[in-house]
Amino acid sequence: MLIISNMNPRFFVGSLPIEGDLILAPMRGYSDLPYRSICRTMGSAMSYAPFIGATEILTKDHEACLALGYLPEERPVVFQIYDDNEERLLAAARQIQRYNPDVIDINMGCSIRGISGRGAGAGLLRDVDKVGKIIKRLTSRLNVPISAKIRLGWTLQSKNYRDIARMIEDQGGAFIAVHARTRDQGYQGDADWDAIAEIKATVRFPVIGNGDVKCVEDIDQISTYTGCDAIMIGRAAIGNPWIFERRNRKDVPLEEVASILHLHLDRMIDFYGLNWGMLRFRKHLAAYLKPMKLPKCTRDALLTCSNRSHLNALLQNIGLKTPEGITAS
Repeated sequence: MLIISNMNPRFFVGSLPIEGDLILAPMRGYSDLPYRSICRTMGSAMSYAPFIGATEILTKDHEACLALGYLPEERPVVFQIYDDNEERLLAAARQIQRYNPDVIDINMGCSIRGISGRGAGAGLLRDVDKVGKIIKRLTSRLNVPISAKIRLGWTLQSKNYRDIARMIEDQGGAFIAVHARTRDQGYQGDADWDAIAEIKATVRFPVIGNGDVKCVEDIDQISTYTGCDAIMIGRAAIGNPWIFERRNRKDVPLEEVASILHLHLDRMIDFYGLNWGMLRFRKHLAAYLKPMKLPKCTRDALLTCSNRSHLNALLQNIGLKTPEGITAS
């Protein structure tokens, strides 16, 4: 059951209150419905679906259709899309608006060469005016709030995050999430929390900070340092949904790890089917197992197992017993 906080809303998206200050980042291959829904129950304040290309949406690609699935209890739900073309973004946004998301987010932060190199994702940051045209077009044509996830700029030498943030706000954007690195940094180097603080001081709409939150202690530090309205957590949440309860993984008893791990696997199988669900779960399983420092042969056996009953037995051997009520498929 979804845990609803009694605290006052952290911020509003239009008239929609956002309760809680921690949000699971949209990560392709990780923040799908099975994992997102678990993190939402544990305290993630919004559910961002992993980004989808506008072309994938318009051609009704199977993966894109899967990515648009969500549970009612996940609300507020954010769909994130990317492209370098204003018309395709608008057409795709109109298509996904039919699924009744609470927000449509434009990805302006992806640093992958095949996406940013052709002008989408972080590639949009090279043209402030183009960013403005896209946001204005979408906010004027759609009935759902529009937000954006940005980086600090294309390179360390061409940071333009203040101009980008102001442009998004001026053209009707509802809020922004800021990954505090540039495109050329990728995920290397330290996140620039000073830049998040500058953006927060520059704009009036909500700002979500993202970058270098690795443990619970970092949450209060970035919040106090930047004044941001909420914190988005990506890599540190993989295999560690307890961070949304403000608990470090090392403090979680093994039986709780087992309970969530098996629940997660069940949801993967329910959502993707047995074979595909087992296969896709492997990267999550690797993250759950990482703190246990298992021998390589044990780890390899777990990560290559394709039979649910056998996997349950292997997990039980390392102390991750199948909880009552879970049936092997």
